[in-house]
Amino acid sequence: MTAPLFELTDQERSALWRQAETTVHHGPDGVGEDALPARVKDALHDFGRDPGKTGYMLLRGLEVGVLPPTHSDGEPATLPGHGTAGLGMLIAETLGTMIGYADEKSGALVHNVQPLPGEETRIEGSGSVAFDFHIENVHHPLRPDFIGLICLRQDHERTASTRIASCREALELLKPETVRSLRQCQFHSNYPGSFTRDSTVEPAPSGPHPVLFGSPEKPFIRFNSHNTTSLNKAGRAALRVLAEALEHVCHEVVLRPGDCAVLNNNIATHGRSAFTPRYDGQDRWLRRFYAIKSIPHSVREMMDGSRVVPPLPAIEGIW
Repeated sequence: MTAPLFELTDQERSALWRQAETTVHHGPDGVGEDALPARVKDALHDFGRDPGKTGYMLLRGLEVGVLPPTHSDGEPATLPGHGTAGLGMLIAETLGTMIGYADEKSGALVHNVQPLPGEETRIEGSGSVAFDFHIENVHHPLRPDFIGLICLRQDHERTASTRIASCREALELLKPETVRSLRQCQFHSNYPGSFTRDSTVEPAPSGPHPVLFGSPEKPFIRFNSHNTTSLNKAGRAALRVLAEALEHVCHEVVLRPGDCAVLNNNIATHGRSAFTPRYDGQDRWLRRFYAIKSIPHSVREMMDGSRVVPPLPAIEGIW
């Protein structure tokens, strides 16, 4: 099964870029109902309502504008005020509410995913080694419902892939006893590196929580192959079987400039293949953003009009 591919026309591409360049200066609060071309808006709404079995869609043909080198003298480019951030705002606001996390990248709403010198082996956006299947922010009680990955620049070989695997496709390969184990509250998830980069103390893992939840036919997933563990032998065995099933149903998506992969973060896990950065200004570069369908009123009060979810210690009493 292939995921929906939506290709923009030249007219849609130009109209969306003009709007994106305006939006980035006013922020996502200014995104109106008619900000996107009708056909693009309808495609995103349809995906938001029904993500299908694969849990992702691919937008193709976005403008990415004029780009600086990915790095200069080892320092990453940040692109403040660039139209690609506006694209993220427009897409996120069409799917839900764009958010950031105070604990992650200082609350930034748009993240740059680019290799950094000396961080090649890190299991996060700054690394270049293979990154196995995970959802974003597995440890967090208020996880994003959607993530978007906009490709600005490919790796030199143009072979690095975003690897996407749906729990709903993997479910067909799992035995009932494995599914029962994965639905039990016997799993814990450690904080990802993007949340602990500046911390000197390792936070206690979240949990216990199930890995699969929701209806039997259309489950949701809470899983990070690097961070989710179980103290139970059967639980550990179930995690291994799940990882194998996700590998079996994996979609290898080689994003090219102007592509945006939009994932339902409760259905589609993702990872990346390894690549070799050269730090010559032309390395692989993606931009990532989050969207959420609803935020509890108590959390909204603490956010005080911002789009940044407060640090976990401030909200952990709500769940």
